[in-house]
Formats: sequence, structure tokens, C-alpha cells
Amino acid sequence: MVSAAQTVLPESEGGAEGQLNASGLVFRPSFELPAMVRDNIEQCLAEGIGKHVAHGGWNDLFWAVHPGGRKILDVVEDRLALAPGKLDASRHVLSEYGNMSGASIIFVLDELRRRGDMPSGGLGVMLGIGPGISIETMLLRVAAA
Repeated sequence: MVSAAQTVLPESEGGAEGQLNASGLVFRPSFELPAMVRDNIEQCLAEGIGKHVAHGGWNDLFWAVHPGGRKILDVVEDRLALAPGKLDASRHVLSEYGNMSGASIIFVLDELRRRGDMPSGGLGVMLGIGPGISIETMLLRVAAA
């Protein structure tokens, strides 16, 4: 890990609700959550990892984004002008397993590894979206093989 930050989005109360039932803990995102992410993602990344990445250099990195939903992945991709395919590992995990809460990001990292999308010494972003609503950003460096 090169750097990390956590940002609680302003006025995000109600962005997602959790309910404990017989199946376990179930989170339901609000319809406003994708817009909250869209409106704050650039600032969160700038605060968390901006000093390590050239302005607009998002496509030089690999991306492990928590697969919280198709719309969330779409707004991250669109807002950051990511090249097609940058979020394929996240989209694959979402389609195969759904949103598994915190464990989802581990599946995304494994999918990136399996695809060979994390080159030795390469830099990438791990992005989580959680209660609060918070956005967790980490800049990762792949260990040498």
C-alpha cells in the first residue's frame, strides 16, 4: 500500500440502509447513491492518492472497485474517463457473485490477478464504498514476483 484515505460524503445519511434478517445483513443502496459517488469521486481520489498520480493519469493504473452495483461502476468509469475494460474485473465479480459487501473487493483483486492485469511493480487503485456513505481509496503497488 502506497497511500490510503477515507472520506465520509457530506449529506450522505440514507445513502444506503442495512437490515439484519434471517439471510444475514442486507444493504440496500438509495437511488441517490450513484450521484453521490459521481459528485465526490474525483475529490476523494485527489485527497487519497492524488500526490502519487499525475493529473488525469487514471488510465495508467489498474482498478479494483467495489462492485456495489452497475450504476456505481458506470459513474466511476464515466466520471474518470476510464478506458473500456478498466472495470471489467469488478463487473465480472458483480455479474458472477453480486454485491457481497466487504468481501467483494477481495474477489475483484483475485480476478485482476487471475487475468494478469496487475503487473509486477504496477500501481493501481482499490476503491471501496461503504456505510456513512464513505469512500475508501488506496493506492496499491504490486509486489515484485
